[in-house]
Amino acid sequence: MISREDIAQRIAGARDAAGMSVEEVAKGLGIDVETYKAYEAGTKDIPLGDIPQLAAMFEADPFAIFTGINSHTKLFAVTRKGKGPIVERNAAYHYESLNAAFAGAKVMPYIVTVAPGANGGGLHMNSHPGEEFDRVLEGSIEMVIDGHSIILNEGDSVYFDATKLHGIRSASGKPARFLAVITSE
Repeated sequence: MISREDIAQRIAGARDAAGMSVEEVAKGLGIDVETYKAYEAGTKDIPLGDIPQLAAMFEADPFAIFTGINSHTKLFAVTRKGKGPIVERNAAYHYESLNAAFAGAKVMPYIVTVAPGANGGGLHMNSHPGEEFDRVLEGSIEMVIDGHSIILNEGDSVYFDATKLHGIRSASGKPARFLAVITSE
């Protein structure tokens, strides 16, 4: 299982390898230096959509930064049910990467499980470059996008501009699972 601290170490290592300063990277992401330092320290979750932007700055593979797996295939990559690399950045969200073996992917698909009552019942809001598509596989989720609250049930989906502030939580007392597909641009 991959933790937030694992991702933080890979980000710091990739930045060092690229010869960039913390200040340069923070400026490139459009965030303050202290927030970026918290990403590298593993004390703050980095939005998933920022990983491709970091990878581009570091001339690295986004999935290698996120999962630690160096992708090599460019023709196709098969991920068997339940066999994708698991990332748990915090107790609220459990991510299974669905294309970690594909080099240079332009989209990042995940199966995300949201625990009921995660974040104390509150929403963890974030934004990132690109667009996002989410389809509920099990349960119900509440999604807030740019101040608009939407309840999505099994089979429902939403496509949105991920630069807008958004957050997701389980809308019931049960875990919810959804397919999330995030573009890097």
